[in-house]
Amino acid sequence: MKKVVVFLAPGFEEIEAITVIDVLRRAEVAVTVAGLQAGPVTGSHAITVQPDTTLDQVRPEDVDMVVLPGGLPGSDHLREDTRVREFITRMDEAGKFTCAICAAPTVLHAAGIVRKRAITSHPFVREALAKLNYREDRVVVDGTMVTSRGPGTALEFSLELVTLLRGADTANTLAASMLARR
Repeated sequence: MKKVVVFLAPGFEEIEAITVIDVLRRAEVAVTVAGLQAGPVTGSHAITVQPDTTLDQVRPEDVDMVVLPGGLPGSDHLREDTRVREFITRMDEAGKFTCAICAAPTVLHAAGIVRKRAITSHPFVREALAKLNYREDRVVVDGTMVTSRGPGTALEFSLELVTLLRGADTANTLAASMLARR
């Protein structure tokens, strides 16, 4: 079974985090939700989530993919955390999937893994990524890096992650059962 970790920092974007967690679990992917610290984490719209564990309890070698939800100040907290940047770097070096949505692609950039790969983000943080190979597509896949625009693209982003982990047939079947466009 494929394994994914989703990092939650205070101020995370709830739609992006919960959609990814839900869709991946529906696709029978093992998802671990890890907070930066122990205890509940409150998102940018005052919804509190109890993570399964903490960042310190998860190792890059034990997962196939890391997903970073956006939101402010959640993305700022992820970007400022040296443990998050190190985790992402190790995932990238191992050829594993590094995925971010909304403002969180700035974390991938801060970790130094973007290089010449195509990337997208919420328009609010585009300037921080302007000198990169920036795209305005709703979801951008470049090798093992996957980025997306924001809350309105969370379902498309999640289904693309399912495609990468479980195949197009699984993603299409899941999309049809949820009445999602593909």
